[in-house]
Amino acid sequence: MNTPHVVAEPSILYLGTPVALVSTVNEDGTHNLAPISSVFWLGWRGVLGIASASQTARNLLRTGECVLNLPSVKEVSAVDRIARTTGVNPVSAFRKAMGYVHEPDKFGRAGMTKVTSDTVGAARALECPIQLEAVLAAAHGIGDDHDQLRGAISLLEVRIQRVHVHPDLLMEGHANRIDPDKWSPLIMSFQKFYGLCGQVHPSRLAEIPEESYRVLAEIPENA
Repeated sequence: MNTPHVVAEPSILYLGTPVALVSTVNEDGTHNLAPISSVFWLGWRGVLGIASASQTARNLLRTGECVLNLPSVKEVSAVDRIARTTGVNPVSAFRKAMGYVHEPDKFGRAGMTKVTSDTVGAARALECPIQLEAVLAAAHGIGDDHDQLRGAISLLEVRIQRVHVHPDLLMEGHANRIDPDKWSPLIMSFQKFYGLCGQVHPSRLAEIPEESYRVLAEIPENA
């Protein structure tokens, strides 16, 4: 059967994922802030894909804590200000060739305000509408079957401890439901920033009450 498709080999397959600003604590007690777009959630678990040599991976593996600060489209300029910056010093030859520079004050460069977290040592970014305090649950390798990729990327599973949400995002009449019509996450697709359009079609999945998933969410009793 003939199809209109062609075979292609893109260098990357960033087909559209949300942006997260991961805050961690450096060895000297200062705070690091790094944008990533390899992230997804299942219940109250998050999975992060991060370069193993990055300051974020080092900090998270050492402290076992982080905050996933989720920017909306309104915070895109702040996110872009810390693109191609790294907390690692000296900068690796690979990163330097891609235009990365060392930045010891990521929060300051982004223009974001540090806020003390409730359950972890890493700071929250005040300007982000959603902030997820998290602890490391497991660390895995990715690409370990390939000589060039082995050890280069860490796949880090985190358990969400506490969720902070701007009240404007909550569904009317519901204290624990985020309204998807009010939440506009920042999306990265093939290295470019995008937002969301409106809902394009009703979802049969949405007919399942959201509370039905709560038993699988492992929500801490003090959340």
